[in-house]
Amino acid sequence: MLLQLSVTWLSIRSRAVRRLLKSEPSVLLRDGVLLYDALRSQRVTDGEVRQAVRSQGIGDLADVAAVVLETDGSFSVIPAAQAGRLTVLPDAPEA
Repeated sequence: MLLQLSVTWLSIRSRAVRRLLKSEPSVLLRDGVLLYDALRSQRVTDGEVRQAVRSQGIGDLADVAAVVLETDGSFSVIPAAQAGRLTVLPDAPEA
């Protein structure tokens, strides 16, 4: 418990510690194209991304604007029909 409190205290006060301990969302698919470098760095298979797309009832990767690996390990699938300007993506420029 002391270790957990110490880590929490450090992460609140130090940006470097916070970056080390906290993960960031990662875009794994963009405009229907799998981003293999991102898949490799996040240790995710293309099959896992395809399963996430199928679970949303989408049958073609071309119909997907983006798949994001969230910080909790879940996948967010954004259908192309609902994508808008994709300002919610981690690498999107500030509005």
